[in-house]
Amino acid sequence: MRTRTLKLEPVVFHTLNTIFMIGIAIVTLYPFLNTLAISLNAGNDTIRGGIYLLPRVWTDQNYKAVFAGGTIYHAFWISVARTVLATVLSLFLTSMLAYAISRKEYVFRKPITIVVVMTMYFNAGLIPSYFLIRDLHLLNNFLVYIIPGLISAFNMIVIRTYIQTLPEGLIESAKIDGAGDFRTFISIILPLCQPVLATVALFVAVGQWNSWFDTFLYASSKQDLSTLQYELMKLLSSSMLSNSSAAVSSGADPGAARNMVTPMSIRAAITIVASLPILVVYPFLQKYFVHGMQLGSVKE
Repeated sequence: MRTRTLKLEPVVFHTLNTIFMIGIAIVTLYPFLNTLAISLNAGNDTIRGGIYLLPRVWTDQNYKAVFAGGTIYHAFWISVARTVLATVLSLFLTSMLAYAISRKEYVFRKPITIVVVMTMYFNAGLIPSYFLIRDLHLLNNFLVYIIPGLISAFNMIVIRTYIQTLPEGLIESAKIDGAGDFRTFISIILPLCQPVLATVALFVAVGQWNSWFDTFLYASSKQDLSTLQYELMKLLSSSMLSNSSAAVSSGADPGAARNMVTPMSIRAAITIVASLPILVVYPFLQKYFVHGMQLGSVKE
């Protein structure tokens, strides 16, 4: 009887665990699938509600409205450029600073840590920040997307904490072999920090990709620097303003009613367009989590 109970325990556990994980997957995927269904549904029909996993009246009019302006393609590449450059530079400089202040022999590591951490709690505000950007001649400059966010105090603390968990013997061995601090950082620290770097890279990339307010503040007068999120925000605002007049005209024209876009439908299409690149990139970052964990499992 006891043997049969022991054999049933794994079956019960795996069954309950599978049911639980399926439930988690449904809860996680449903909002995205619902947004996708709304984006593919006719705008005037979406107002009725009741859209769940499949569109009721299929249409591509919402996506046509998103891509109707030719500026959206150029803005997409601006967003890609700022995301890639900012992520790479921020990772390299932040991890370099984290390695420096993780070294106990560095005299100024505590004062620098205090100064960096203070920026997490104190902020001068929007107006002084704007004046600083203006005095640095970064207004209507592509570098305004890169330079202000190169160092993140939170990311620096995360990377420093991870570096402090690495075996000290690795760094000592590298120095015995004649490697300097920079060579040790490039050859030893960076490869072992792949898990935390991949995590921080995702944080930085998502933040850069979703950012539109800095474009509004510092580069709105230069169309060539407009980002995808800023263009989508302008599109959503214009659709909300023009929705009432479109509804009036569609009452006399049934064909126009079928092709009408509403703020709800255009917002769903914008959400899909904005989130799709990140969803495509994430699986490639995920493999570095596992690979980095294997590299980091060093035994002394």
